[in-house]
Amino acid sequence: MGHANSPFRPANIAVLTVSDTRTEETDTSGGYLADSLKEAGHNLADKQIVIDDKYKIRAIVSSWIANESIEAILITGGTGFTQRDTTPEAISALFDKQVEGFGELFRHVSYEEIGTSTIQSRALGGFANNTVIFAMPGSTGACKTGWTKIIKMQLDASQKPCNFMPHIGL
Repeated sequence: MGHANSPFRPANIAVLTVSDTRTEETDTSGGYLADSLKEAGHNLADKQIVIDDKYKIRAIVSSWIANESIEAILITGGTGFTQRDTTPEAISALFDKQVEGFGELFRHVSYEEIGTSTIQSRALGGFANNTVIFAMPGSTGACKTGWTKIIKMQLDASQKPCNFMPHIGL
């Protein structure tokens, strides 16, 4: 557990949108995450859109994990149950440790907003090479839920009693 009582420090965060149809102009979810992390004082290290392909997702996330300047990765899309939804399969193989509590808490908080439909979310989190990774559904509403109710606080070194900031980066 990371200890609080530290001042806020900006993290370098990459955003990945997983979609077969979104473009930079129509990527409201990835755009929301990029804008929100910058508004919170963090740095947008990179932002990309990739089709729903397990190996292409894994390639981008792997390159970010290997990049020592990227401390956190936010992924939107590909967490449902269609044939093309492979984000959990793509990234879970890369984790050194899973953050089980992220998916659990995301579905709990989401239940208050969308009821039992939250059971169809395979949101998940994990750590790889001192990089924390959060994957959320592709809707902008799901990204708002994940960012405002969980991730934003966990990427704030002043969050008490603990946060992820002492565990990320070099």
